[in-house]
Amino acid sequence: MAVLKAFKGLRPPQEIVKQLASRPYDVLNSAEARLEAEGNPYSLLHIIKPEIDLPAGTNLYSHEVYAKARANFDAFRKKGWLAPDADDYLYIYAQTMFGKTQYGIVGCASVADYMNNVIKKHELTRPDKEEDRMKHVRITNANMEPVFFSYPAVAEIDEIVAGFVENNSAVYNFTGDDEVGHHFWVIKDKATNDRIIALFDALPATYVADGHHRTAAAALVGNEKRKANPNHTGREEYNFFLAVHFPDNQLTIIDYNRVVKDLNGNSTGDFLSKLEKGFLIKELGTDIYKPVALHEFSMYLEGKWYSLSAKESTYDDNDPIGVLDVTILTNEVLEPILGIEDLRRSKRIDFVGGIRGLGELKKRVDSGEMKVAFALYPVSMKQLIDIADSGKIMPPKTTWFEPKLRSGLVVHQLD
Repeated sequence: MAVLKAFKGLRPPQEIVKQLASRPYDVLNSAEARLEAEGNPYSLLHIIKPEIDLPAGTNLYSHEVYAKARANFDAFRKKGWLAPDADDYLYIYAQTMFGKTQYGIVGCASVADYMNNVIKKHELTRPDKEEDRMKHVRITNANMEPVFFSYPAVAEIDEIVAGFVENNSAVYNFTGDDEVGHHFWVIKDKATNDRIIALFDALPATYVADGHHRTAAAALVGNEKRKANPNHTGREEYNFFLAVHFPDNQLTIIDYNRVVKDLNGNSTGDFLSKLEKGFLIKELGTDIYKPVALHEFSMYLEGKWYSLSAKESTYDDNDPIGVLDVTILTNEVLEPILGIEDLRRSKRIDFVGGIRGLGELKKRVDSGEMKVAFALYPVSMKQLIDIADSGKIMPPKTTWFEPKLRSGLVVHQLD
């Protein structure tokens, strides 16, 4: 049974919400965040990417950076840029992209559900990023950003949401610079909140769609606080963390691609020759090429695009992990040929969300920063749920969801 809890959110005034709401911390590097927040004192990036208010080159994991996050959070509250609601509520957060709208329920998920696997995971996390977000949660004593969950669609929840949206005005309604629409409602009716909570209680599980590091960090900090409190009751706010829950049939997964710094000592010819063991290779020239089906990859190397079609011997249709294209790429290329044995820790590989386009892969290789790029066909929601239900784990950075949640529409405090 999945726990969903109403909470007293911190929210921005309507007149500054568009300026305050930001993209998530992990889709921007420091330079991009600095540029995006330039001239905008309201941006939540001052809290979730606080290095932008410190000298360029500051160690991102230094105490100075986390202390700046806390100071900026305190300042936002003092100035009234984040103010508490009057009572515990659930919220509705809808996003519109390319004419399609998805509707999520904003509430708190349970730390205990995470620990007991009622909240199901499908990806491994990277320890350095997990620890970074744990430090951020500890010092702010808040979930500044929501995690992105999914649940098996429930007709009655859909009906409640549709009816509420039709009969109530959104408290926030704006379109970002990326042309994604953001719409937010506060559910103040207790009976409606209680009914949604009861319907979630009947769900056997919910699923982490996006934000595995934030989910792990929030749950682990909550567990730390439980152990440190001799008077723990289970009702404290630290037992819960901020999440937006979307029905599975409304979500879209796009590709999540890889770039690698070198060929692990192989010449280009040797590398291509070794690839022939697992793939049928076609050289396609200079025009960007995107995979069109499962088990097909595109590769960019030395100014040329290639199609790599995986041979049947490289995957197992009866294994929910073994059939994944990320598994094929790891088992046939990244580990044996390129010598990348730990995707979670290796500094020789990076991951690029498909929303940036395959032109981003080309750019990073052409610049000399990276040597080779691989584009993958996206996994499906069915694959994600099947893997999570089986108790197995995808390799890191397998799924990329769009649109991304905006951070700052509501914040959850842990006290």
